[in-house]
Amino acid sequence: MVQKLKPAAPISPSLGKPLKRSFLDRSVHEVAPDLIGATLLVNGIGGLIVEVEAYHHTDPAAHSFRGPTPRNRVMFGPAGFTYVYRSYGIHWCLNFVCEEEGSASAVLIRALEPTHGIAAMRRRRGLHDERSLCSGPGKLTEALGITIAHSELPLDQPPFALHARTGKADIISGVRIGITKAADLPWRYGMQGSKFLSKPFAAI
Repeated sequence: MVQKLKPAAPISPSLGKPLKRSFLDRSVHEVAPDLIGATLLVNGIGGLIVEVEAYHHTDPAAHSFRGPTPRNRVMFGPAGFTYVYRSYGIHWCLNFVCEEEGSASAVLIRALEPTHGIAAMRRRRGLHDERSLCSGPGKLTEALGITIAHSELPLDQPPFALHARTGKADIISGVRIGITKAADLPWRYGMQGSKFLSKPFAAI
């Protein structure tokens, strides 16, 4: 089931104001939809965030559910830092740590609409089609050059830059992808009508 969260309005291609770590120091369920339409840049390369998933520490699908480990320790720290992990031993995934220290909640960045540094993304991904450059969590980290070296870094300092969306977005929600625990929770958020999503949302 898909739920429409906000009214449709155009997103400006210009960069909005820089977002500080305090932007992420809120409920992960507030931050996740608010990230749709924001611009994420890594060393000046990136685009509009068009799809994310929320993970709360009480959620069995969250890496933090069973407590801190060397891998997920950054999730238990303050908001506004990155958590990068390798999925299935194949590709890196980028997450933004949210909520107060100890909460261990985060937003997985699932897809971007490329807007900055597209030529560099094409070289890194070895393909030309813009729609495929960042249409998945592993694709976007490869396109942006993100590795484990980018974990535990502040999102309001280089090489990262996060800018607020410059208009309202038509945001929808649905169930998360590729999980078996708490699979019915509608904690995936996306920009309705975007051709850059990792996977379409189910029809309402």
